[in-house]
Amino acid sequence: MEYVVLGADDEVQILDSLELFLNKEGIKLIKADNGISALRLFQSENPSLVLLDVMMPGLDGFAVLRKIREVSHVPAIMITAKSEDYDKILGLELGADDYISKPFNPMEVVARVKAQLRRNYDYHEEATNKVYKAFGIELDTQAKSVMRDGESIALTGTEYKILELLMPNPGRIYTKQQIFEYVWEGDYIADDSTIMVHISNLRNKLKRDGDETVIIKTVKGLGYKFEKE
Repeated sequence: MEYVVLGADDEVQILDSLELFLNKEGIKLIKADNGISALRLFQSENPSLVLLDVMMPGLDGFAVLRKIREVSHVPAIMITAKSEDYDKILGLELGADDYISKPFNPMEVVARVKAQLRRNYDYHEEATNKVYKAFGIELDTQAKSVMRDGESIALTGTEYKILELLMPNPGRIYTKQQIFEYVWEGDYIADDSTIMVHISNLRNKLKRDGDETVIIKTVKGLGYKFEKE
């Protein structure tokens, strides 16, 4: 499968550099230098992943992500200024799967892109199919689907991987490091806000309207667990 990544950044030289590194990995990069062009390319090219700079003319990265999330759960990585923690949190709340801070090493970007592509598209047919059920939620590991009371729940790839880790072992506490290394497939980066925001989004999607049951609980000072039914 040939992967196509949409990169949107008004600093064209950054995209040109990333293109060289991605091409070496067999990944095609299509480039946009503003938000409006990014949306047009997204609609016409159906990319496997989007890489969005927060600060762009026309439409910023947040506005582009909002539009994309109205129609698609394609994996998304935001590019933010190094010191802007608010940008990182907002991007995650809008449905971004990961973020990268400027300035960055292109090889780090490639590694994160490949990790997202692996998680979202490289299914292993030899793996045993399992279905987990609790609180009206059904997780099918082969179909990579999540249902609640028979209706599909649209999760991002990151949200799905968190649930895939926690749900099969109700009551077991997973540390932030264990969650990070499973979901992001890399060495732990001590950034609590990233995991916290993704779990908050996941909780909101899993709960029934009017039901305040907390299915994924925070264990203070330790981590998170999927509650026993």
